[in-house]
Amino acid sequence: MGQGLLLSCGAVLGLTVICVALLRRYIGGGMCCTSLRLDDKTVLITGANSGIGKETSRELACRGARVVMACRDLTRAEQAAEEIRRSTGNGNVVTRHLDLASIYSVRQFAKDFLDSEDRLDILINNAGVMMCPKWLTEDGFETQLGVNHLGHFLLTNLLLPKLKSSAPSRVINVSSIAHQGGHIDFEDLFFSRKPYNPLDSYRQSKLANVLFTRELARRLKGSGVSTFCLHPGIIRTELVRHVMDWFPLLRMILKLPGLLLLKSPHQGCQTTVYCALTPGLEERSGRYFSDCAEKEPAAEAQDDEVARKLWEQSTQLVGLKDTC
Repeated sequence: MGQGLLLSCGAVLGLTVICVALLRRYIGGGMCCTSLRLDDKTVLITGANSGIGKETSRELACRGARVVMACRDLTRAEQAAEEIRRSTGNGNVVTRHLDLASIYSVRQFAKDFLDSEDRLDILINNAGVMMCPKWLTEDGFETQLGVNHLGHFLLTNLLLPKLKSSAPSRVINVSSIAHQGGHIDFEDLFFSRKPYNPLDSYRQSKLANVLFTRELARRLKGSGVSTFCLHPGIIRTELVRHVMDWFPLLRMILKLPGLLLLKSPHQGCQTTVYCALTPGLEERSGRYFSDCAEKEPAAEAQDDEVARKLWEQSTQLVGLKDTC
């Protein structure tokens, strides 16, 4: 009797372990399988000191790239960079200060980069904020649209000369599946009139990432610079800290299941790496990816007129005169 019970418990435990392993593998999504090296290539990654930005930096450093980690907190950035240097054996991992909530900082960063770097093969616009309170940047932009879209919009345009001279090159914009519920409110982009909703603001900023990618691809056709956007998955990172502030019950509910149901940062960076490295992807410039495969974005994300209008309004907001 006792032996039979032990065997039954062992079988149940074994089955549970197998099911959990299969679930984790399914949730982990696609993996980038290319063995492409990046020796003598330069990669710039924003928001690279934690989460998927840090793991993307590690993945590309492993492949021999010069990795420039552009971060707001230089102390944490240098700690992350040193860890990556040690774990990969690549000493060519450097940090630079960049505050995407400041037009001045973006312009100064771009100027210094253009003056000091010989090339730029891959630009990964990874940094972002998610569902923060209604904060304004120093330039008066609502923070989520300001950081997630406008800061990267300006940075990318300022770095285009280096990207073009390094062609073939790529621009990767980290968006989110949340863009599917988004809408670009051209009459009130910064929630100056309507009540601020952190989720609506986040969705709008992520939709802006997809539209920016689409219009950028159209404008760069034939230049040798291709661009892609992606949903990395739902990941265990610091990005969700403001979500927990808005919905504290989620902190308790998701703490343990989250270890099973959310991607790790390593899993979360795979689609970014896929878009950055996969040979032959240039023919699909402007497209949206998830789990290392092309996916169809929301209807508004495919509206060329909305994409064009957002580009024009973005250039005015950041004071950009010459664009591609």
